[in-house]
Amino acid sequence: MDFSVKPVLTGDKTVLRPFTAEDADAMWEIINDPEVVRFTFEPATELTLDKLRSWYGVRTADPDRLDLAVTDRATGELVGEVVLYEADPAARSCTFRTLVGPRGRGRGLGSEATRLIVGHAFEQVGLHRVQLEVYADNPRARRVYEKAGFVVEGVRREAAPRDGAWVDEVLMAVLDHEWAAQGRDAGRTQVGRG
Repeated sequence: MDFSVKPVLTGDKTVLRPFTAEDADAMWEIINDPEVVRFTFEPATELTLDKLRSWYGVRTADPDRLDLAVTDRATGELVGEVVLYEADPAARSCTFRTLVGPRGRGRGLGSEATRLIVGHAFEQVGLHRVQLEVYADNPRARRVYEKAGFVVEGVRREAAPRDGAWVDEVLMAVLDHEWAAQGRDAGRTQVGRG
């Protein structure tokens, strides 16, 4: 189990593809969106456009994680990212995260991108478990994850300080047999190498 193959996953609404350094400008705008900042995290180090170019320029070389750009299939516009990381080969598991910028919200792009990448994790990579953490005050993301088959496993109470208050983190996961039992598939997916 590894993420050295960087696929292109195509759905009805989205195309997930490997990142390039040229994606940094669009991602700079997306990660500075107030809602993205609020529901992801404050960066530990100051981000610059040059750091982002470097980061996204080497994402295709990392065999320990899979970072894919979420693009609108109709326009080709980059609207966000999906990431499989913290791979545990012995447990055949990994952690999932995603973020979608303002131009990708409310159109089902994030939902489809989530289903595509989770389907890839189970059907192509052979994972047993995909897990995530989501802030309890992010109901839109929780609905997306629940629709993709993720189940709440627990809550870390008051785990993160944000905006002068404590917020809970909800732990969720989906297992390969749960995915299969729900008749999940990656949708109309075409897989190619990026």
